Amino acid sequence: MYLIDTNVVSEARKKAQANPGVIDFFNQVVAADAPVYLSAISVGEIRRGVEVLRHRGDAPQAKLLETWLTTILSQFEANILDFDAEAAQVWGRLRVPRPEHALDKQISAIALVNDLTIVTRNTADFKGTGVRLMNPFVPIPAIE
Repeated sequence: MYLIDTNVVSEARKKAQANPGVIDFFNQVVAADAPVYLSAISVGEIRRGVEVLRHRGDAPQAKLLETWLTTILSQFEANILDFDAEAAQVWGRLRVPRPEHALDKQISAIALVNDLTIVTRNTADFKGTGVRLMNPFVPIPAIE
């Protein structure tokens, strides 16, 4: 089971032009009927992107991103994981002694509580949290 980071769901938005590893990841999880989750933190990050565009005066691009967010909310409706009290406890522990990457640590806490692998391009931001990581942007070497 997988928890996809914001950068992976954003890459998938590019459809056929997306990174081949990301396309392959989604093809494999669909074929395997493997559960894929999105965190409420990622929903907030995407919402922030909409609002930044709107604040900058780029209404057409904000509308496009807003439409995509609505689609994501619909597609993942039953698979959006909240940052709940249990995850908050884990997050508090993850922040000490290394407080950097607060949002990524919230995503890590959600993954740890739900026993999920985080799928992300930014694996370095999650190091040291104890969470399993997968980077679909990096080709997996062939086994010989």
